[in-house]
Amino acid sequence: MPVSPLRIGDVAIGLPAVQAALSGYSDVAMRLVAREHGAPYALHEVVLDELVLRRGRLQRRILSLPEADHPVGGQLMGSQPATFAAAARQLVDAGFDVVDLNFGCPVNKVLGRCRGGWLLQQPDEALALVDAVLQAVAGDAPVTVKMRRGYDDSPASERAFFAILDGAFALGIAAATVHGRTVVQKYVGPSRWEFVRRCKQHVGDRTLLGSGDLFSAFDVVRMLHETGVDGVTVARGCIGNPFVFAQVRALLAGETPPRPTRAQVGAALRRHWQLAREHFGSDALGAVRTHAIKYGQYHPDPLAARRRLVAVRSDAQLDSAIAELFFAGGDDGAPEPLLPEHAVVPAAAAAPGDAEC
Repeated sequence: MPVSPLRIGDVAIGLPAVQAALSGYSDVAMRLVAREHGAPYALHEVVLDELVLRRGRLQRRILSLPEADHPVGGQLMGSQPATFAAAARQLVDAGFDVVDLNFGCPVNKVLGRCRGGWLLQQPDEALALVDAVLQAVAGDAPVTVKMRRGYDDSPASERAFFAILDGAFALGIAAATVHGRTVVQKYVGPSRWEFVRRCKQHVGDRTLLGSGDLFSAFDVVRMLHETGVDGVTVARGCIGNPFVFAQVRALLAGETPPRPTRAQVGAALRRHWQLAREHFGSDALGAVRTHAIKYGQYHPDPLAARRRLVAVRSDAQLDSAIAELFFAGGDDGAPEPLLPEHAVVPAAAAAPGDAEC
């Protein structure tokens, strides 16, 4: 089945597989590495509207976008229309190509502040936020919404979900992303792709992206074909695995997806480390260390690689670990980041976490 190039409003993206907003992960270094390996579009990790508006070092980091980091989406979370709208305007003025509104984060501290997934219980409040942002952005960038399939599995929750989805499109959003788990479900249990398919049938020609349980290129292509969505957002499946985007492109072209060698994985991690140092300076090790551990899961001996990378506490130790794990002794034994079509997802990839909000 042919898959059409992805567009979000007037932003042409092409490959219908993009890097999701990943809390604690999708910083500028991760986004640039993903782009160098074929990701056509990436989202900044979710940020609170208050932080976008608060002057200081963190605001400058959020709003600073290198020329190579486009098109890029800025994902916002908040609960007050005025600050939500002002922060959205700041993102557009800073050069973000798309503004994405987070109505899906299941983390308890977020729900307790009436943000993220909590809003799926409150259609009027959620739509007031959408309306305020659309007015503030004033057509200068597409606005999108990220949702889970409801707060819980109750009929009332499903009605609220569709009230928000339909209302947001009626107000003028360019696209929505639907994750196939509920907020209460968090990251436990399967993502219900049949619900994602039902949502795509419901919205018709309007742009809908799917999310959830995308750990390999095969998963991405299967979701595109099984649900009919216009695109997918790859989340935990691309942490430490920027190769997935080229693999998706190959599969969609009817080609055999390329499997990176151990040295190629090491080169990607080394490039990630270089970019982190360029953009974060003395904070680079903290920014890249968790990524390095994820790259390690694609080493021929993932447990040994993980132990070595978890123990890293200095720049010199990380440089040494990369050299010894991925380049020493030649390129014997290629890693296997591309899972077979029906493979069991590795524990490191499938473990619950709060990366994707």
